[in-house]
Amino acid sequence: MAKNSLFAVLLRSPWWISLAIGLALGLVGFALLPVQFRVAGALSGMPFIVICVIAARRQWHLPSAARVAQTQQALAAMTWPAFAALLEQAFQRDGYTVQRSQADSVDFELERQGRRMVVCARRWKSARTGLETLRALQGSRETRDVTDALYIGLAPLSDTAVLYARDHGITVWQAAELAHALRDLPLPPPAVR
Repeated sequence: MAKNSLFAVLLRSPWWISLAIGLALGLVGFALLPVQFRVAGALSGMPFIVICVIAARRQWHLPSAARVAQTQQALAAMTWPAFAALLEQAFQRDGYTVQRSQADSVDFELERQGRRMVVCARRWKSARTGLETLRALQGSRETRDVTDALYIGLAPLSDTAVLYARDHGITVWQAAELAHALRDLPLPPPAVR
């Protein structure tokens, strides 16, 4: 599906928008068409209803904007040992075997169902991540002959780093993905200023 097609945009939008479009098309079709075509007119909104169901299913377990902001604030105040322990707990809960790494470019090595992944998370509080960090992670991935690579950071990546991650299949977790990954795990209360 093209990235900017109507259905792709609706899949990324709140689910209720597709529902509203589908219902509006169905009602207009039912009201304006002759009697013998009313059923067909009412069904004209069905593709949008299907998109609504798919989008709702995808969005059901996503954290709210408030939860993402709360998670970002709490994680930004954490120390590396506390953050690493929290990540390890989340990975284990999701069925990974976790091994800490001493390498500069890799903090964790994960394995689940025979698939291995290297994770770089130590720079989660960096103001901005550039290409060097992702190149080092990719180098470790190739050296260890690992299938997947994950970079974790709260700050945005530089434009070149975004392209590099996309081109090399490096998954990037930022505040929203971390809020989802750390669901149901206790976060420290945000610092009072």
